[in-house]
Amino acid sequence: MTEEKTQTAPIQAVASKKPVERESYFASLDLAKIEFTLEEMMKNGVHFGHQKARRNPKMDEYIFTTRKGINIIDLQKTQEKMQEAIDFIKAIKKSGKNILFVGTKIQAKDLVSDVARVSGMPFVTERWLGGTFTNFKVIRGRTRYLVESQDKLAKNEYKKYTKFEQMKKIEELEKMEKRMGGIKFMTELPGAIFAASVKEDNLAIIEAKKMGIPVIAIADTNTNPSQIDYPIPANDDAISSLRIILSYALKAIKEA
Repeated sequence: MTEEKTQTAPIQAVASKKPVERESYFASLDLAKIEFTLEEMMKNGVHFGHQKARRNPKMDEYIFTTRKGINIIDLQKTQEKMQEAIDFIKAIKKSGKNILFVGTKIQAKDLVSDVARVSGMPFVTERWLGGTFTNFKVIRGRTRYLVESQDKLAKNEYKKYTKFEQMKKIEELEKMEKRMGGIKFMTELPGAIFAASVKEDNLAIIEAKKMGIPVIAIADTNTNPSQIDYPIPANDDAISSLRIILSYALKAIKEA
């Protein structure tokens, strides 16, 4: 392999606006077959909450019973709250605004980034950057720099620099892409955020509330849903539960 090809390969990988190809659950999902029923939610474990000892009193109205020390979520309440969220998601999409998907817990990361990419929405799956909303002008400056620098790399405009300088630039942009890649094309504050967990995505929720941005969030039995505009009482740990809830959100966006 020539020296030029050795330099170009990592540059093109970093410069590309498209994510690295991998199997996406939502890309191949037939939304027409997604059923918004109690049976479907039960089959996917949406009703399983946390242990009784970890129960937050604010979630009492959404808990049906307790079995073997595990809180069982009332799926009729979940269906009602999910429908409210669906109606709101459609209204936001029709208004021309974006919905920022946030999922920083391990089991939610890939699902959240996938559903956001398929729906054409921004997303955050790494640690929430303080000021993303409250200091958006500065964040927007950084994401603009990221996009412009990636374009320059793609066009080999950094070839005039030394190998060391090029590699330092590549390393810088790789780190920025990981932290900010999901919002690099977000030119304005979103119309709402969809958080995969009230607890783990609390920093994003706090900033959204400060800026008057409505919050849709999955609320498990160990969380406080009182500050959430559209809480969805559901299991926020099981991948199957996260998948079905995010599928409903995706379907709402596509139908709008």
